[in-house]
Amino acid sequence: MRTIVTTNDPVRLSFLIALLRDAGIASAAFDTHTSMVEGSIGAIARRLMVANEDEAQAMRILIEAGEA
Repeated sequence: MRTIVTTNDPVRLSFLIALLRDAGIASAAFDTHTSMVEGSIGAIARRLMVANEDEAQAMRILIEAGEA
């Protein structure tokens, strides 16, 4: 799996997951629970991950949406 975005913004992360899902690309959010446990200081960013073979297409989608 490849990291395509790191963010501390859960709303943005949710939007990006929906954007990729609409394009037929499966994704996963990593470090969500760890990020919540550390509080709101933003020390641990959440990572949006996609399969290696989907990385190029996912990045194109995010760039077209102005999110990369």
